[in-house]
Formats: sequence, C-alpha cells, structure tokens
Amino acid sequence: MAEWVWEARSRTGEVRKGIMEADSPDLVNSRLKAQQLSPVKVKKKPKEFNLSFGSPVSEKELVVFIRQFATMIDAGLPLVQCLEILSSQGDNKAFNGVLKEIKAYVEQGGTFSDALKKHPKIFDSLFVNLVAAGEMGGILDTILNRLAIYIEKRVQLKRQVRSAMVYPSAVLGVAVAIIFVMMTWVIPSFREMFAEFGGEDQLPGLTQTVIAMSEGFVSNVHWILLSMFGAIAGFTYSRKTNGGRHFWDKLLLTVPILGPVMRKIAVARFTRTLGTLLGSGVPILDALNIVGKAAGNVIVEDAILKTSEKIREGRTMAEPLMETGVFPSMVVQMIGVGEQTGAMDTMLNKVADFYEDEVDVAVGALTSLLEPIMMVVIGGIVGVILISMYLPIFDIAGKVRAD
Repeated sequence: MAEWVWEARSRTGEVRKGIMEADSPDLVNSRLKAQQLSPVKVKKKPKEFNLSFGSPVSEKELVVFIRQFATMIDAGLPLVQCLEILSSQGDNKAFNGVLKEIKAYVEQGGTFSDALKKHPKIFDSLFVNLVAAGEMGGILDTILNRLAIYIEKRVQLKRQVRSAMVYPSAVLGVAVAIIFVMMTWVIPSFREMFAEFGGEDQLPGLTQTVIAMSEGFVSNVHWILLSMFGAIAGFTYSRKTNGGRHFWDKLLLTVPILGPVMRKIAVARFTRTLGTLLGSGVPILDALNIVGKAAGNVIVEDAILKTSEKIREGRTMAEPLMETGVFPSMVVQMIGVGEQTGAMDTMLNKVADFYEDEVDVAVGALTSLLEPIMMVVIGGIVGVILISMYLPIFDIAGKVRAD
C-alpha cells in the first residue's frame, strides 16, 4: 500500500494537508470527500533518501517528549493538539517532521500506536505496544510516565557500562600507540647506533630478540594491519550469521570476569522490560515476544522464546526459565512467587532494581580489576623494550671506563 500526500479544502475554505495510505489516488479522493473535504492535490509521497544510521532522536530527547506529552494528556488536551504543540517547539527538526506525520495520520482516523509503528527507528516495538495498551485501557498518560521511567533506567544502565569501558579503552589505545612508535622508530634508531659501536653480534640476547621483533614488525607491518582488518571483518561477518551469533553471545556470557557482569546486565534488562510491559497490561505472551527481540543476546532471546512456547502449552513461567539455565535461580524463584501472588510486575521491577545495583557494583569491581592488570602488562612490555635497549649502553659505558 502506497502513501499519498494530499491537499484539500474544507467547507469553510480552510486548506488542509496530510498523508494517507491507500492503493490508489482515487481511493484517497473518496476518503477525503467522505470527510467533507474537496481534494485539491493528491500525489504519491516520494521516497526519502536518508544517509543517517540509527535513530535521529536521542533517548534524552525521547524522554523529554514523553514527559511533556504525558503532562498534556493528563491535563485533558486532545491528542492532535498535543502533537501540534510538541512538533512546533522542539529543536530537532527531523523529530518535528516525524511528529507532524504522526499528527496527520491521527487526524485521518488512525490510532496513535499505528502512527508510531511507521517510525521503527524512533519508536521500537516495546514503545508501540505500551502505547497501544494505554490507548485500549484509557490510561495513556500513566503508560507514558511509566515508559519514561523505563527509558531513563535503560539509559542509566548503558551509561554505567560505557563509563566503565572508557578508561581501559583509553589506556589500551595509548599503549598500542606507544608500542607502535617504539617498534617502528625508537628501536631502529638504537639499532643503527649499536651497529656503529661494533655490530649486533656482540649485543645481549634480549636486545637481539627485541631488535629482531622490531625488524619483523616493520617489514610485515602491512600484513599485520591487513590481518587485523581481516579479523575485524571476520568477526563482523560472523556476528551476522546464526551460528556466529550463538557462539559469540554464549562466549560473552561464560567468559571469566566479564561473563558474570554481562549476565547481570541481561537479567536487569529482561526483568525491567517484562515488568514494564506486564504492569501496563500487555499480555504475557506478547510481552515475552517483545522482550526476546529486545534482549540484545541471542542466547537470552532463545531462552525467553522457549519459555513463551512452554507457557503457551499451559505451563507456568518459572519452571521453563529454570530449565534454560540462563537465569539465576534467585530470579526464577522470585518470578515464581510473583506468579503465585499475582504481583508479577511488582516482583520483576524489584528484581530489576536489585540487579541494576548489582551491575553498578560489578562494573566498578571490573574496572578496579582491569586497571592494575593493564598497567602491569603494558608496563612490563614497555619496560622489557627499554631494558633491552639500555643493556648495550651499560656494556659500552663499562668498557669505556675499563679502557
């Protein structure tokens, strides 16, 4: 079904514009006339050429939009008027354009959730389904506030992980740069100086080894860089295959030190998302399907989808979750208690709060552990290179004193 940009006049002469989905322009004209509008222009909406990647709207902007929208809805403003106000006051022109398209769709009789579904880069399936639940239950303002809290907590979780990786990444980058400079410029300069004092055969074994490594690095640097590029390309390609995703995602959850942290992040994301969906009135099978797609790890996604299949067969949620072996027993037991008491969403949110705190502590501990390890390894490499270069100088100085 194509999208058509239309322009029409009302009985009072007011010019109205909008976008409509239809199989033909004749169908658009018929619908406009049914709304007592006189069609002026109907043309097919041109395809947009967009070079941007990902969402054109940041999560911070999205939270501000949700908060403002919820406030207006709670104050009793009509949905179309809310969208009109918000689309005219934001600084993000791309987002303003999207809101105007949503407003036009709603004016034509479409639902707000269906309008959001047309912009998946900004509004994901979780967002759309929560809004749909809010529309059906007449509690859109409550759902929007709950959604804003969810996104804020999701952003906080991402920020914790990213901040923990900034320092190790910076140290590793500087270390690689220093070693590269020493291998390509510093060691060859020392080699030329040693050659002037009597050749390389009389140098200490450590010095000869380091010089040989430097020569091999310089002569094969293009092959080394090509191999690194090939490894990155191979990893990227393997992540796109089903078997590769399973291998890397399983490794990420089981590798020592980092694995437990990633598992806690997965549990926090799962419980927070599922708790928000269930608390908003989304059916459990639909909620599990959405949570599985948003898991970010194919092993966790498979476990959630298997659990969904078992629930469809009539089983409870706790038992299939335990059988997957992905989620800690404490989490599964608390979910079981939530099922028995009928307070599943409350229990899930409590588990999410606990694991988000656990992630904060685990990330801090991981950073504290990585810092000394990296410093020792990098310091050891640089120290060995420096010692190997200064040993011959000490030998030369000793011979000069003896003479």
